[in-house]
Amino acid sequence: MVIYGVIIILAYLLGSIPSGLIVGKTFYGVDIREHGSGNLGGTNTFRTLGVKAGLTVTIADILKGTAAVLLPALFGSDMHPLMAGIFAVIGHMYPVFAGFKGGKAVATSGGILLGYVFPMFLLLIAAFFISLYITKYVSLSSMIAAIVAVIYSIVVWDIPLMIVVSLLAFFVFYRHRANIKRIIEKTEPKIKWL
Repeated sequence: MVIYGVIIILAYLLGSIPSGLIVGKTFYGVDIREHGSGNLGGTNTFRTLGVKAGLTVTIADILKGTAAVLLPALFGSDMHPLMAGIFAVIGHMYPVFAGFKGGKAVATSGGILLGYVFPMFLLLIAAFFISLYITKYVSLSSMIAAIVAVIYSIVVWDIPLMIVVSLLAFFVFYRHRANIKRIIEKTEPKIKWL
């Protein structure tokens, strides 16, 4: 049981690494929490600091989730890798290193799936960009990808995956409450580069 606790703490700390804050302050002298949506995730980094910074932060946030699901194997534990992944996502949303105000769970959730079920990750990337091309809303595309993830988990009938993906989808929708309101009111910003 001790090893479970160690893995959970490490996964949470991995998720807590504030990629957007680190990239913004280190390379641009900017605290992205003071700009745009105030969010630490990749989308606000794209808007605030540009494509290079946005890609860097998004990839880093994805890899946090991937690294977390590898922890049980690294420690020779029988803990399900998806459980470790959940704690990385919690760390990403509520990071101890950034005043418990983090991102919206999308990239790190994707990273969990990248490490656990790669074909699903590819499907979600495709769903995200198809939706983004049609709607121009990053937030809506993230939520659509979450729905596709739940459907995929049901189709393949992987019970642990279904439970975890449903929880991750809940996180994504919960963290996008303000975006949903803006989409309904037609005030949500649209991307211009696709």
